[in-house]
Amino acid sequence: MGKIETLYGEWLEKATLDSDLKAELETINGKDEEISDRFYRDLEFGTGGLRGVIGAGTNRMNVYTVGKATQGLANYLKNTGKSDLSVAVAYDSRIKSDVFAKHAASIFAANGIKANIYTELMPTPMLSFAVRALGCDAGIILTASHNPAKYNGYKVYGSDGCQVTLDAAEKILAEIEKLDIFSDVKTSDFEQDIKDGSIKYIGQDVIDDYIANVKKQSIHPDLCAKSGLKVVYTPLNGAGNKPVRRILKEIGINDVVVVKEQENPDGNFTTCPYPNPEIR
Repeated sequence: MGKIETLYGEWLEKATLDSDLKAELETINGKDEEISDRFYRDLEFGTGGLRGVIGAGTNRMNVYTVGKATQGLANYLKNTGKSDLSVAVAYDSRIKSDVFAKHAASIFAANGIKANIYTELMPTPMLSFAVRALGCDAGIILTASHNPAKYNGYKVYGSDGCQVTLDAAEKILAEIEKLDIFSDVKTSDFEQDIKDGSIKYIGQDVIDDYIANVKKQSIHPDLCAKSGLKVVYTPLNGAGNKPVRRILKEIGINDVVVVKEQENPDGNFTTCPYPNPEIR
């Protein structure tokens, strides 16, 4: 376990950004299998970005693995030679999604790339829309889709609002692999970046524009209001609660019952350990 032990020792010394990581690393001291599982490999980066269990180590989702991926993406964008680069950032209800998103935004800002971030959790399509609406060069969202609560993920989108192609993912990965996870990642202070404008909150106008564009897809917009539909809706403790209920109301469906146990954001998914609507 030479290399693994070396990595573990380095993280014990340097992983100070998140107190949860320090506590976890100290807890597994002397437990070879636990250490090995966290450090035997890096999280894989591909067209789906990163996805893994939240925790300490190179094989986990944490501020350092997110930071390294973000720095790699920033370098990839800067290599295009384009000036005035910008990105959109979003996050869902998963554990530490907001922490990871703000950390990523501050890394973009430290690299001279303007970051536009939502003020609260949003569904993934609203990240895709923001990329296009704001003319961004890329976008990221912190989400693990329907995976169990212990997971989180980091998805990367191109300027078209779609997940990056295999070619782009390989180029981003090549940049990521050049980096030292502790010394090569540029960082700055999120709140200060907000004050100086290098990070900007995405405005209500973008959300309103998204909703309007969704409603334009309706073939017979008057039918729902006349239908007498009664809808039972569950956000599955995720990010859909506000936008879904807003759209239902605006298209005239007022008889909506929301599952209370799954209404509010909850990264622990207490009543749905597999937050996937396909699983009974």
